Amino acid sequence: MGPHPAVAAIRLAVRRVLHDVIAEHAEQNERAGRAPHPELARAGTGGRLGTLPDRPDTPLVLVACSGGADSMALASALAFEARKLPVRAGGITVDHGLQDGSDLRAAEVAARLAAMDLGPVEAVAVHVGREGGPEAAARDARYAALDAAAERHGAAAVLLGHTRDDQAETVLLGLARGSGIRSLSGMAASSGPAGRYRRPFLQLDRQTARTACLAQSLPVWDDPHNIDPAYTRSRLRHEGLPALEKALGKGVVEALARTAQLSRDDADALDTWAAAADRDVRDDAGRLECAKLYALPPAVRRRVLRRAAIEAGSPAGSLFARHIEEVDRLVTGWRGQQAINLPGRVEALRQGGRLVIRQS
Repeated sequence: MGPHPAVAAIRLAVRRVLHDVIAEHAEQNERAGRAPHPELARAGTGGRLGTLPDRPDTPLVLVACSGGADSMALASALAFEARKLPVRAGGITVDHGLQDGSDLRAAEVAARLAAMDLGPVEAVAVHVGREGGPEAAARDARYAALDAAAERHGAAAVLLGHTRDDQAETVLLGLARGSGIRSLSGMAASSGPAGRYRRPFLQLDRQTARTACLAQSLPVWDDPHNIDPAYTRSRLRHEGLPALEKALGKGVVEALARTAQLSRDDADALDTWAAAADRDVRDDAGRLECAKLYALPPAVRRRVLRRAAIEAGSPAGSLFARHIEEVDRLVTGWRGQQAINLPGRVEALRQGGRLVIRQS
């Protein structure tokens, strides 16, 4: 008798990602002139393997685990699949220090990961600041810790347990902010430096992960912050989405996740167009020419302006649509305006038919 359908679904999702990591690792070895382990090439084409010894030339994949149902299901699937593939599997849990006893809980999660035969396993404590609000600050601290752990251990990938439900929430949050199509595209299946972060569960719902934990008798921890109405995402999860489903019927989550993928495809195409256009709208000294910018479609022009602002030192996470709209008016609605101040002490001004974006 095979595994429970929910368990089979999460294992298949993780297996697909691991095959991608193995294939990419083999390709990197080939480019570097290193002979790949013969099992790496075989696994990269979907071949099945027996248990392999721990080898330093096999890629390390870490799972970021909070102890919740999504990440515990992910950890169990990684542990199971890694036994059959030329992959080393480890785990990281981050202690945000926002609740009493969080250090003990992190140690407990680390012990559970080690009991799954994952290694290396770490519990990392972080300091959560206040910039951007509590949710954004916690996220920034968490990703900084995961980045550091990946660098420290030389990990090829870090698996994250975001589900289709998380994707739907992200799309709605972007919509509520009035953000552009890139924000509506939600979370990518692969993101971060060199595609470090992988999200195998974006096509699976949250209930599948929870059911998989129940089927395997995996203990899970439900973070009280996830039901605290003080947090925007919590209100959206427990009030907003249920209200939408009541008004519009079932299938809202699936439709929003589908919207994310369609938006991502469109945003990727526009970004590619903007990258090419960026070269064509500059003079010989590399300055942006307003007349050439004006001739671009608005969606492409604003992407060129955003790229220029980020290159000048404006933090991408603090650069919003309203900022780019103000800079865009220097091109399309020039009335002698003063310089536009952007995050990161960057300013944009028009001089002699050129758009200058620089650190002030």
